[in-house]
Amino acid sequence: MSTPGLETATWRKSSYSGQGGNCLEVADGFPGILPVRDSKALDRVPLVFDADAWSWFVGAVKGGALPAV
Repeated sequence: MSTPGLETATWRKSSYSGQGGNCLEVADGFPGILPVRDSKALDRVPLVFDADAWSWFVGAVKGGALPAV
């Protein structure tokens, strides 16, 4: 999926990322979607998730329905 504006997006470390080099970064300001990238692989195209699907995923992990890795 190509999302206009991601090339100039402001990325921030996710509050769910741990310490060290294993960081998940997200970009805010894209209504209805959540762009996500791996801070160690900036040359890769970011993943783009539907905001509702991402919320479900995070809730499922927090609720124990899916294992946290």
